[in-house]
Amino acid sequence: MFTVVVTDYEFADLEPERQVLEAAGLTVVPARARTEAELIEICADADAVINQYAPVTADVIRQLTRCQVISRYGIGLDTIDVPAATAAGIAVANVPDGSLEEVSDHAAAQILTLARGLHRYDAAIRRGTWDYTVAGPLRRLRGRTLGLVGFGRIPQRLAEKMSGFGMTLLAHDPHPDTSRAAALGVRLVDLDTLCREADVVSVHAPLTAETEGMIGAGQFAVMKPTACLVNTARGPIVDETALIDALRSGRIGGAALDVFAHEPIGPDSPLARCENVVLTPHTAWYSEDSEIEIRTKTARNVVEVAQGRLPTYLVNHDVRHTAVPAPRAITRPGGGRTT
Repeated sequence: MFTVVVTDYEFADLEPERQVLEAAGLTVVPARARTEAELIEICADADAVINQYAPVTADVIRQLTRCQVISRYGIGLDTIDVPAATAAGIAVANVPDGSLEEVSDHAAAQILTLARGLHRYDAAIRRGTWDYTVAGPLRRLRGRTLGLVGFGRIPQRLAEKMSGFGMTLLAHDPHPDTSRAAALGVRLVDLDTLCREADVVSVHAPLTAETEGMIGAGQFAVMKPTACLVNTARGPIVDETALIDALRSGRIGGAALDVFAHEPIGPDSPLARCENVVLTPHTAWYSEDSEIEIRTKTARNVVEVAQGRLPTYLVNHDVRHTAVPAPRAITRPGGGRTT
């Protein structure tokens, strides 16, 4: 029996996952784990793990004596110690293409909301105020500069969309796709240049030890006082204390945030009391279409491993994958085998 433990999930049920996994003869064990101790207990005998937000740390991974694959909903891998999994011979997979349109659309909507002052107008009307100046001064978006922190598939889609609004495009990425940047008319720059020149700084980098806190007091100090920050990536990439200081002092013009250092935030958060901030509850990824796509592809990653193949969306390509307890030959997509 090949057992798949779903460590945690925020969906009403696991029906899409069950349809994929049980059709392949796999057993699904749903869980609501949050701590390392809970994960170790529930996952100890798992052949595969599906993960959302629970922390699959090195300590947890050391206890996964049977696990062959950890498959995560969505793109981000900050919940999983990928090097530890690789060292343990466990394949790690994600779904990097399940919500490209949704997240880039969401970022575009945040940019347009800030540019047109929609949040301020909405709040004013609800207070009984009908006045076109309450959101001012507003400036035309065409000719303004969008700076993309990270240049993966989501910011590339955002660049395509915002170029239609006449924005000048900059990007910063330590490993940029130069040909794609040229095709999209994106100028690649260092982070300081991007922060100085951009009217909107949109964050799309993955959360790693190197990117944590990369947008902080130093970056806000060089941004234009009218500039806005948009974050649909991960909260800890932005130093939230520095951001709040910049917003309160007028150092920057505003922000639109879908992700936060600690989630969920409540009405007592300083960010919730800033009028120049647009807040959404880590929902940029979501549509009914993207949710089904992400959930089914997450499950298919597991099925592929159970059937003796490496997952289509393998992350740790250098993993020396060995099935536990008995070695099983794994066929790489496109041919070749590893054990």
